[in-house]
Amino acid sequence: MRFGLLTQYYPPELGAPQARLSELAARLVARGHEVVVLTAMPNYPGGEIYPGYGGLVRWEEQTGVRILRSFIYPSQSLGLVKRMASYLSFVSSSLVAGSLLLPRLDFLMTESPPLFLGISGFLLSRLKGARWIFNVSDLWPESAVRLGVVGEGRALRLAQRLEAFCYQKAWLVTGQSRGIVEDIRRRFPAVPTYHLSNGVDTQLFRPDLEVGEGRCGLGEPGECIALYAGLHGLAQGLEQLLEAAARLRDLERFRIVLVGDGPEKRRLVQRARELELANVRFLDPRPREEMPRLLASADAAIACLKETLPGAVPSKIYEAMAAGRPLLLVAGGEPAEIVRGAGAGPIVDPGDVEGLARACRELAASPALRSGLGAAGRKLAESDYDRRRILDAFLDHLGRPTAESAPGTKLE
Repeated sequence: MRFGLLTQYYPPELGAPQARLSELAARLVARGHEVVVLTAMPNYPGGEIYPGYGGLVRWEEQTGVRILRSFIYPSQSLGLVKRMASYLSFVSSSLVAGSLLLPRLDFLMTESPPLFLGISGFLLSRLKGARWIFNVSDLWPESAVRLGVVGEGRALRLAQRLEAFCYQKAWLVTGQSRGIVEDIRRRFPAVPTYHLSNGVDTQLFRPDLEVGEGRCGLGEPGECIALYAGLHGLAQGLEQLLEAAARLRDLERFRIVLVGDGPEKRRLVQRARELELANVRFLDPRPREEMPRLLASADAAIACLKETLPGAVPSKIYEAMAAGRPLLLVAGGEPAEIVRGAGAGPIVDPGDVEGLARACRELAASPALRSGLGAAGRKLAESDYDRRRILDAFLDHLGRPTAESAPGTKLE
């Protein structure tokens, strides 16, 4: 069978959707299927096209997966006009390139956000004779409203109409969290849904990795390192970590290390300078293959949200648990339920800087506490969030015959 993935984000870019979708593609290839990915020229999160890429279209191959890349106007700006220009440039180029160059497909999965990619996904699915799977990793436009990116008005109403159109036209709507799936089922009870949970490669991320004396550049021997690795964006609310660090100056061997990039990084670095935070370090993004050792080099991991967003579950919580590291979670809702159920680490409400500082003190003071929390998280990651099991169950689900399934398309 032929399976297509339409996504604005894909390796060599770093990030949660990039890792998740590339592992789905690899699993399909391992099961003997043909996979083609239609994606943008890599530019995330810096807002600049990577060296060696550019132009209108290009083909490449990664581990048996054919990849068609098309033009995008890259932008790191948080401004609505430039962000929309970036989104719509890829919607347009992917539709043209996909129409001309993609083969006939059995399935086409479209990744959202950006929600606008549903326009290209729907049309391409019809042109290529594919059953359309609309994968929702964040609820838009609802999350955009809560973050203040979109206000009440015509733009919001148009986005809501596009959201409804995508759900109602899809052959299957998949959601990355229980909250996303429940929200869609409540508002659109006739839409077929599937909980395609995020997860982690538990063989790749594990607590027994050799890290060496240098601790992957995170810090000096004897320091207690709390690591945040990921996007420095609006939704993460990383300024909370800086405000907490200002209350922890007396902990001489405690450090908060932030690895990554994003539209908020420059402002965060400037704020850390203003507060004269010697206990905070900013490091450049690391290649995806270094992340398992990076987590294993830390004493604790941090997952942080500016506020509790509907259905949002940071993917880094699964990697931290698989790595056997205690997780300091700044979030409510479903992420808090997962971490609390595992007993994997302290949970702090977004905006509770004093509570965040207290949690850091508790973790820094007790290696035994850190060890116990890490072991509990590892246990849950192995039992419930192993990505290979999750993907195999999804592919088996697609292969089950239904009233709408065409003969001869069952996945093996």
